[in-house]
Amino acid sequence: MDAVDSVVEPLREFAKDIVRLVKRCHKPDRKEFTRVVARTTVGFVGFFVNLIFIPINNIIVGSG
Repeated sequence: MDAVDSVVEPLREFAKDIVRLVKRCHKPDRKEFTRVVARTTVGFVGFFVNLIFIPINNIIVGSG
């Protein structure tokens, strides 16, 4: 029975943690949602700028 408890007990603790997390979650209001969208957009723009300029920089530096 001890072997079964060693498997079941961590699963119970994990389930308790999940329930605690879900209870603490809330739906974002409009202001919070727009902040998240704006920051995500800035991140995507920065990513694509890097994606474009890294090969250009390598071409410029590599040719010299």
